[in-house]
Amino acid sequence: MKKSYIKYLSALLLFGSNGIIASRISLSSYEIVLSRTLIGGLFLIAVYALGKNKPVFLKDKKTALYLLISGIAMGANWLFLYEAYKQIGVSISTLACYCGPVILMALAPLIFEEKTTPAKIIGILSVLIGMFCVYGAELMKNGFSWGLVFGILSAVMYPVMVIFNKKAENVSGVENSMSQLVVAFFIVSLFTLIKDGGVFSVPKDSLLPILFLGIVNTGLGCYLYFSSLSALPAQTVAICGYLEPLSALGFSALFLHERLTSVQLIGALLVLGGAAFAELFRSRRKQTSESAQ
Repeated sequence: MKKSYIKYLSALLLFGSNGIIASRISLSSYEIVLSRTLIGGLFLIAVYALGKNKPVFLKDKKTALYLLISGIAMGANWLFLYEAYKQIGVSISTLACYCGPVILMALAPLIFEEKTTPAKIIGILSVLIGMFCVYGAELMKNGFSWGLVFGILSAVMYPVMVIFNKKAENVSGVENSMSQLVVAFFIVSLFTLIKDGGVFSVPKDSLLPILFLGIVNTGLGCYLYFSSLSALPAQTVAICGYLEPLSALGFSALFLHERLTSVQLIGALLVLGGAAFAELFRSRRKQTSESAQ
C-alpha cells in the first residue's frame, strides 16, 4: 500500500507539471495530446517488450473490454480538457475537470462498496471549499460557456476511466498503462484526422519538450499512475488526486511567475488539509482496529 501511495503521488506531481512543459510547445492542444500519447505509448511498448512479457488482457475478454473503455475515456478526457484550456484557460478548466473526483467519490460506495466515513465526508467538504477558493472567483467572473462544457465533459470521463481501470485487476502496471495509451492514441488520432487531416509538423524548439512530455510525464507518469490504482481505494484516489491541480498551481507560480492570491493560498491549504485529514484519520483508525485484534 505504501509503495502504491508513493507511485500514485509521484504520478500526480508529474501530471501537475504538464502545463509547464506544454507551455514550451508551439503546437495546438490536440496536436500536443496526439504527440504525448504516441511517444508515451511507444515508450511503454518498448519497456514492455524488453521485459519479455506476454499480453494478459488478450486472454480475458472482460479485461480487454475494461481497458478499451478506460483508454477511450482517458483519450476523451485529455481532448476535452485541452480544448477547455484553449477556450477558457487553465484555471477554470482545471476546476471543471476536477469535479470528476467528486463524482467518483459519490459512485465509490455503490460500485466498489467502499464505506463513506465521517472523516472522508469532512475531507471531501474541505477539498470542495478549497477548490472553490482557488478557482471560484474566476468561474463566477466568466460564467458558463462551451469551454466549461468541455471541462465538465472531461470531468465525466475521469470516473469512467478510473472505474473501468480498477475492474481490470489482472493486468500488470506496464501492460495496463501501455494498453490505455495505445487506445487513447487511436482515439486522438481519429479526432485529429477529422479535424485537420492528421498532418502536422513539430518545430525544432518544441522537439525536446514534446519528447520530455511524452516519455517522462506521459509514459513514466501513466505507468506510475495506473500501476497504483488497483491497490488504492477509489475514494483515496479521488481525494489525493487533488494534489495534481495544486502542484500545477505551485509549478505555475514557481516557473511561470504567476502569483497566488491570499484566497488561493487558503484554498490550497484547505485542499491539502482535507486530503491529509481523511487519509491520516483512516490510517490511524485502521491501526487502532488492528491493535485491538
